[in-house]
Amino acid sequence: MSSMSNVAGLSKYIRTFPSTKISIFSMIFISFISGVLIFFIDPSINLTILEKIFYGGAFGFGAFGISSIIGGALSQQLITSMKGINLKTKHSMLLALMSMVLVVLIAIIGTIISSIFHIELLTNSVLFGCVLVFAFLIFVFWSTSSIGLLKSAIVACLQPLLILAMLIVVFFLGNADKVFEFGFLSLIIKVIVANIVFLLAIYSFVAVIESPMRKNLGIGLLDLVSLFISHLSDGSGSLEKIFEDIGEPIDTLVGIVSFKRKNEMPNNDEITDLGNQNIGNNIKSLFISPCVHPGPIGSIGGSNMPTILASRFDNFTMVAHGPSTHDFNPVSQKEINKIENTVKNALKNIDYGDKASKFLRYCEANAKVGVQFFNDSMVILSTFAPFGSDDIEFGVGLSLMSQSKKHCNVKNSIVVDCHNSFNEEKGRVLPGNPEVFQLLDAIDKVKCPDTEKGIKIGCSENLMEDLDKNNGVGESGLKLMIIDTQNQKTAYILLDSNNMEIGFREEIIKAIQSDEELPIDEIEVMTTDTHFVNTLSNGYNPVGLTKRDEIIKHIKSGLKDALNDLEPVEVGCSVERIVGLNTFGPNNSVELVSTISSIVAVSKIMAPIIFILAILFVFVWIFYLPGI
Repeated sequence: MSSMSNVAGLSKYIRTFPSTKISIFSMIFISFISGVLIFFIDPSINLTILEKIFYGGAFGFGAFGISSIIGGALSQQLITSMKGINLKTKHSMLLALMSMVLVVLIAIIGTIISSIFHIELLTNSVLFGCVLVFAFLIFVFWSTSSIGLLKSAIVACLQPLLILAMLIVVFFLGNADKVFEFGFLSLIIKVIVANIVFLLAIYSFVAVIESPMRKNLGIGLLDLVSLFISHLSDGSGSLEKIFEDIGEPIDTLVGIVSFKRKNEMPNNDEITDLGNQNIGNNIKSLFISPCVHPGPIGSIGGSNMPTILASRFDNFTMVAHGPSTHDFNPVSQKEINKIENTVKNALKNIDYGDKASKFLRYCEANAKVGVQFFNDSMVILSTFAPFGSDDIEFGVGLSLMSQSKKHCNVKNSIVVDCHNSFNEEKGRVLPGNPEVFQLLDAIDKVKCPDTEKGIKIGCSENLMEDLDKNNGVGESGLKLMIIDTQNQKTAYILLDSNNMEIGFREEIIKAIQSDEELPIDEIEVMTTDTHFVNTLSNGYNPVGLTKRDEIIKHIKSGLKDALNDLEPVEVGCSVERIVGLNTFGPNNSVELVSTISSIVAVSKIMAPIIFILAILFVFVWIFYLPGI
């Protein structure tokens, strides 16, 4: 999860770009001030203070400001005409602002050195800054806009050339003799050679870092980066095409608990086909636990699966987090159809009854399992709270199912990873980890009590529209279900979030238990592990970092509604196989993460070597070979 989540943290920069107006105003202001500073620093300029402010500001705005504003506007238009992606006007203007700031800083430094050593460095300083801007822009355009190296080079040269051209014009307006001091042939040769050096440096660097990705996965790193940025900034789903190309088909499981209103047994006529029609109006509630991971990020693949899947059913539906990791991320949203079809087909054949047990907890070391039996099946809610944990791997989930079925002699065992205690230092629960044996030992303690007749359930949902992704809350908000059997009321609380801040689960439980208006005996708080919330603020975005009191207030209100909604039901359970689900797969998922890790490791070594050498060569070429 860490790799995807760390990358997700980039979105806070992508989504917080200043507006076009702010960038343009900043260019006007900074260019004016920079011109004034140059005129004040340069001792050869014999003007009054007011004249230095007026003429210096005009010089800075004319040489740097106008050219940068025009360059930013032309860059956006040109990339759009080349069918490039991601570059909006505000992005282009921000890049122009950053580029201009780099040029004026180098120009001011050059002017300071000139005043100290009594040499003229302004022209070469501006030229050096423009060459660095060219290198910066070509790398940005090539890595984000999907227009290729040569087209990126054409667009990247616009602003630097405009700055140099405006510098010549300003000098000409001030003193025609200054123009001939440039040495046009020398200037052109310096620009061409310096730009070629940076082109070769950038091409060499990209070729080196792209090689592992193309060799191992057959995709280009820059394509992946540009489409990822497009998704974060515009919500584009084009990234799914790459994932579909590298995806692996797998078979996995989905656990289903269906509650139907008492004495209204569905039949095949009432349960319609797999379209968008109702699946039996008599089904009051569905509790689904797919062993499919809701990732990787944003709305790509299965990231918003809990909301999308629940919306496919007309009755109240809770989609919990089954044992699965990023290996089981669907490569596209259309793969969710396979989960939907599997559930709908299963609903046609589920046998119902009205027997249930109380909800009981069993612990072993840090592992806790909450167990409730329905007819000949059981539901297991697993958590390590208040200790940190992340996803439970599918193979571990299979072991838990197999162990519990054998131990309790049940037909179906539905395992839910409550995913409710986030700790960045704790990773996935994988085969061989001590946590696996803690869970298995906890299951061995289960007493397997007899079920008794009589079940009531009440449901409630709240989108919590006053909260959003910034608070770690996804589109489904809050869903609650109260199961009343054998004089025990158990609250199943599901937040559409990616994990939960450590301690928040316990705070919720304590707040409910201390409320005399809520006669709840047992409580478990779960999250869906939606990765829809991972596109803002930071990669890890667990619920409970903010607005805890508001969330608890919503939960209490929802529980009251669920208590008022209690009615007799019958229940049926099933665990079904999802066949041919196209996911990242255990091979490609590991390959992708390891390849990115190797690219990062290589880049840390190659980037300084290549670009420092290129900058040093260009610096010497521009400043120490004035006669060329």
